[in-house]
This record gives sequence, C-alpha cells and structure tokens, in this order.
Amino acid sequence: MYLKLGILAFAGLSAGAVIAAGIFAFLAIIGVFPRLIGVTHTAEHVLLYETLLILGGTWGNLADFYSVAFPFPGKFVLAVCGTAVGIFVGCLVMSLAETLKTLPILTRRIGLAVGLQYVILAVAAAGVGYKVVNRYIPSKEVMDGNEYFGTSGGEDAAVVLPDCLEQGKALVKDGTAYVEYATAKENLNDHLYKSDEEQQVILTTAVDIIKLPYDSNEYTTLTGNGSMPYQIVVSQDGNVYIALDYLAQYTALQYSVEQEPLHIIINNQWGTKTFSDVIKEESVRLDADIKSPILKKEATGDKVTVLEQEEEWTKVLTADGYIGYMKSKKLSDSYEEQVTSDFRAAEYTSIHKDYDMNLLWHQVTSQDSNDALAADIQDVKGVNVISPTWFSISSNDGDISSLASSDYVDTAHQNDMEVWGLMDNFSTDIDTDTVLGTTTSRENLEGQLITEALNYQLDGINIDIESLPEETSESYVQFMRELSVKCRNNNLVLSVDVPPPYSFNEHYSQKELGEVVDYVIIMGYDEHYVGSDAGSVASLSYERDGITGTLENVPKEKIISGIPFYTRLWKTNASGEVSSEAIGMDKADQILSDYKVTAGWSSETSQDYAEFTDEDGNFCQIWLENEASIEEKMKLVQEYGLAGVAEWKLGFERSSIWDVIAKYVN
Repeated sequence: MYLKLGILAFAGLSAGAVIAAGIFAFLAIIGVFPRLIGVTHTAEHVLLYETLLILGGTWGNLADFYSVAFPFPGKFVLAVCGTAVGIFVGCLVMSLAETLKTLPILTRRIGLAVGLQYVILAVAAAGVGYKVVNRYIPSKEVMDGNEYFGTSGGEDAAVVLPDCLEQGKALVKDGTAYVEYATAKENLNDHLYKSDEEQQVILTTAVDIIKLPYDSNEYTTLTGNGSMPYQIVVSQDGNVYIALDYLAQYTALQYSVEQEPLHIIINNQWGTKTFSDVIKEESVRLDADIKSPILKKEATGDKVTVLEQEEEWTKVLTADGYIGYMKSKKLSDSYEEQVTSDFRAAEYTSIHKDYDMNLLWHQVTSQDSNDALAADIQDVKGVNVISPTWFSISSNDGDISSLASSDYVDTAHQNDMEVWGLMDNFSTDIDTDTVLGTTTSRENLEGQLITEALNYQLDGINIDIESLPEETSESYVQFMRELSVKCRNNNLVLSVDVPPPYSFNEHYSQKELGEVVDYVIIMGYDEHYVGSDAGSVASLSYERDGITGTLENVPKEKIISGIPFYTRLWKTNASGEVSSEAIGMDKADQILSDYKVTAGWSSETSQDYAEFTDEDGNFCQIWLENEASIEEKMKLVQEYGLAGVAEWKLGFERSSIWDVIAKYVN
C-alpha cells in the first residue's frame, strides 16, 4: 500500500514539475517576460520578477492542496487579489500580443503612438470589471418545485414543518392527507408505536390504547371499536402512512394541503412566533446567496415567518410552504405574534402520596420468605411501602411466575405498609426484546400483572427490567405506557426502577417514563459490581450524579432515591484476580472485628473504608454502608426535595438505620 502511494506521489510531483517547467519555458521562448518587462519599463526589477514568479507558483500549488485562511476581511483580500490577477493577465495578454507582432500592426493602423500603458490598464480593468459584474448580478434561475419538494407527482407529497422541509414524506390519497409514520412519530406525536409483524400502529394516550390496523377504516380501543370514512393507516410501497385528520384528534396540530407541487404544511408549534412583511417584491432563494436558485417570488405586503435573521439575509417560511432566504432589507422590522391551538390532550393523572415515600424492597424467593414477613419487619420503622420480588417474566409469550400471597398483603397492611409487587426480567429463558416487542406477548404480560395485583389486593406494581437491550428501548417505553393506562384505570400505583442516567443507558428513556409512571426509582447502587474493579457500591458522588441527571428528565415529586443496605467485601489474590460478595451491615462490622481492623472515613466516597490481608493472603477492601454513609445519602433526598427513599434490601440493615432515615422522611 505504502509503495503504491509513494509511486503515485513521485509520479504526481514529477508530472507537475514537467508541466510547470514546460509552461515557463514556453513563455520564455516566445519572449513574453522580456516584452512584459520592456513594455512596463521595469528592467531594474528583474530579480523581483524571478522571486515573485517562484513564490507565486509555489503559493498556487499549496493553495490547490490546502485551505488557507487570511487574517484579513474577505472582501479586502478579494479586491487585492482580483486587481493583481487582472493586471497580471492583462499585461500577459498584451505582452504576448506584442511578442507575436500584433500590437505594432494595431498601433500603425489606428495611429497609436503613445499611451500603451493605458491600453494595458484598460484591458486589466475590463477583466476585473467582468469578474465583479459577474459576481454581483443575481441569478435568475428558478428551481423546479418538484425538485425542491422531492416529489414526483401523483399522490406523492412533501411535508413542511414549522422549521424544516421533509421531502417526499407524505401522501394525498382519495382526498385524505397522510404523513409517513417515522415523520409523524418524530415530529408530531411520539406516542405512536408501529408493528410491521402485526400490521398495525398503536396510539397510546393517557387514558386509552388505540389499535389501527394497516389499510383499514376500523380501529379498536380499550372500550370498543370504531371506524372512519377513510383508511386511517395506509401501507404503500414499503412505507406506512397515518391520516392527519385522525392524528389531529389526539395531537395539537393544524395543516393545509397545497397543490402543484403537492405538499402539506403542518404547524404544531405554539406560542410566540416572529414574523415580517415584504416591503418590496423579492425572490425567496434556496440558499443565502444571490447566485442560489429562486424558489418563488414574494409580493409586496406578503407575510412570512422568520426562522433565522442576520444582517444581510433572513431565513423565512412563506405562507405557501417554501423555506428559503430573502434579502433582509426587503423585509420589514420583525414582530411577534401569539399562535395558539384549541386542542387539549388527555392529561396523565399520577397517583401522588401527600407524604414522603419510604419503600423497602423485600427479596422473596419462596413461600417461606412470605411467611416470615412479620418476624422480618419486627424492627423496621417508618416504612410505608414494601415491595416483594414476586413476579418474573417466565416465557417469551409474556407469562409470569408468581409468589404472591394474600397473608403477606394482610400482614403488610396491618403494619401500615402498602404492597407494590415487583416484576423482573431476570430469567435466562426469556428474550426481553421478544416479550416487549410482540404486541400479543406484551398485552399478555400486562394483563397477568393487573390480574395478580387485583386478585391479591396489591396497592401498586414495581417494574424492574434490567440489562435492557438498546434496540428494545421503544418497545420498553410502549410497555410502560400501556401498563400505566391499565394501572391508572385500576387505581394501582405504577413505579419503575431505572439506573442512574449515563450515555450508555440513555435508552432507558427516563423522560418518557417520567411522563407516564407515578414514581421513578433511581437504583443508586452497583457503582461497582460483580466482575468490576474493586470500589464503592454507592459513593456519594455517584448518588448525587444519579439524582441530578434524573432531575433533568423527571419532576422531583416523582423521584425516589434508591440506596443500598449492603456493601461488598472485595478480595484480590496474588494473581491479581478480583472477586467480591455482598454482605449486610452487621456482617461487615463482624469481619472487621475478626481481623482487628478499624475503618477510617473516606472523604472521596463519604463512607468508612478499610483494607486488610486475610489468612489466605488476599488483599481485602471494603467501603462500608452504615449510619454515617446512609445519613449523607439521606441529606441528598432532603436537599433536592425528592419524593422519598427506597432501600435494597430487607435483612441487610440494622435497626438503628431506621432512626437515621426517619430524620429525613416522614
């Protein structure tokens, strides 16, 4: 490869040198340079000529390869360079003419004996003048409308949004306007969900789930069926389109259809907008350049929407849907107007407690765990919600396994605790993408959860879906939307567990979840985990970052901060291999006591830290969760005004921890 490049470089340089030498030799042989020097009476500057020729040739070659920025105003550089080039070309032409004996003949025939320098200057000026005139004469080219809108005639249409053009993204079929699904979802209503496999689009509102089969006038809701006088969703040429008339029932939008070329103008942005009036008839151009093709002419008095405004050019949207540039001086001073919509969407009504939440997760693995609840919570104080790990997705068809217990619920209620049954996706026998991405499986899962919750008189449902594949994000959000409608209709609290937000887990879509659920619980632990390097399970900075990041997407009154009652004992053996185990507070203290180790406060993590070597020669490290570290985490809950706290898990704490938590939630 490098040999090939080397040969090409050598050949290119050699060819360039030969061509350059040939040109200079040609000019020298025919006597251009001597004549140029003689005509201009500049023989004393012959060395300067040589230097400038060499520098000019070198600069020209470099300029062909590299983009060079001048530290001067652009127009100044253009003026200087243009004048210099014009003079050189003019002189060169006149010298060549003189060399070829044409100039003497001309001077004899027209009686020109003096003023040859003025002829040279006139030729140069003419060259410069031509360049200037050519540069500043506006183009009269009119762009074809179909080319601009990206349409080919017939039913094919473009979509003009308030600030951009979507080429060829719509249809007008049998008098009904349709927008391509992707454009509709991205720009108009993000509560759309498409399933090509099941040939339908689902529109989820705050109170209903509407199914829209492809190429059908019919639709179904949670309460019944309906129909429209047009096909609601059209499948055509591999694309799916949704009728704007139907979408407008659930979306704040207004639209109009323009003919020849066919395009649909949609407005879905409301509030203050900036406008301007055309002072004098002016062209709307594709780009901010007089050489750019004309899209259309705007007449005096026409009103345009101002999108971007600069001193010389203004980007505008015309009333008939063209987005382009107009000369700013041809427009009036901009002014603002309010643009409003009468549409009112169904609102998400969250179940919100008028007290601080104190939720305790309870890992239930058998019926025996259920039976031991009364004894397990004997020393628990201040907890108002217990969340047992009862439900797991057990098949790709959306079935769940259940450990739910009526006695457990009764015991919890007797202790003034609500019960929010937790569902996870931890089974290795399922594919989360298949379960959530298939409408029938997703509906089965939702139905079974609601049935279990009602049968056992649960107060809420807690969803814990972990290791979510990025490609499953849309289906995951759709699942939560659908489940929220069904929970809301049955007066069940819906909460969801999410990791602290980072770039690698943005697909958990906290913003969308925060819109539809009652509570978002940040799993503020596993900063370091099985398989990672040794470190804190939950440093204070990790907790704070999780809270502040979530606050960017979710209202504070919906956020619950999840904290650990456990720590990890890290061991690094002689080979550098790292292992760990999760242990509770009392066990951690016992280990330190056994090894006669005293932990010291780490300001970096806001935890007590200890290290020692065990009897097997392993280097051991531990970042403790105790009264001091828990209090620092609770201060964050208070500082940011969150809805409360959640603890993982029952049995890892000691009784004194509840007094610490009670200082900050009540």
